[in-house]
Amino acid sequence: MGGGTLSNELLDMFNYSADTVTSYAFIQQRNKIKPKAFETIFKAFSTDISLETNENELRILDVDGSHIHIATNPDDKESYMPGSNGHKSYNLLHLNALYDLKQNIYSDAIIQKKRKNNEYKAFIDMVDRSPILKALVIADRGYESYNNMAHIQEKGWKFLIRIRDGAMGIKSSFVLPDYNCFDVNIRLKLTRKQTNETKELFKDKNNYKFIPASSTFDYLPLKNKKAEPVKFYDLNFRMVRFQISNGVYETLLTNLDADEYPPEELKKLYAAR
Repeated sequence: MGGGTLSNELLDMFNYSADTVTSYAFIQQRNKIKPKAFETIFKAFSTDISLETNENELRILDVDGSHIHIATNPDDKESYMPGSNGHKSYNLLHLNALYDLKQNIYSDAIIQKKRKNNEYKAFIDMVDRSPILKALVIADRGYESYNNMAHIQEKGWKFLIRIRDGAMGIKSSFVLPDYNCFDVNIRLKLTRKQTNETKELFKDKNNYKFIPASSTFDYLPLKNKKAEPVKFYDLNFRMVRFQISNGVYETLLTNLDADEYPPEELKKLYAAR
């Protein structure tokens, strides 16, 4: 397809033959193509290119999301966004994608309707179903989550996640060095159980955390019987804070090795994203 009308594109394709199919016939056939066909082609394409990569090579994947405007359709309640303050109504999808920074291709994608979109779930689904053996996932602050980190850890992958540098994120719950730049190893034990024993443990903020039932965490049961022993999930990572410009700092969470990936290397990796 070029930039002309459908009729002209068909005439050009069939060399202006008298047997050129009509636009109506073309649309009828096109409407028979199932969305699954495009997903299959996409996965076959990206997998074929991925096979050219050494399976022991660390793949570098960036995750992010983006809104996509589609044709206005009030009947599609899950994507329809009514207009307000004089603006027209519209329909919106949300694209979640994993992008391979070395291959320059999308390795996976999940499209959700705006009113049902969940970036965390889409991200976890893409990680869990990936056939890639070794990968580093680079993510922005929107993916700051113990559950996301745990899924990557369980996959055997690495993560590099920028987190909020202020008082509203993961960082604020730790006791950290009282200077601007640091690289701290954290060996965290997470649990959903609150007992007198665990409440004492939670005072050690850098090693124990309570995960409430309202927070998604797939590797701990939502409910614990009193008689059952406390279940912990071990999550190991570094918290690294460095300067990026005069008076401006960023904080990253990563499970990359400190000797191989010092703060300067982490800065380069995140900049590649």
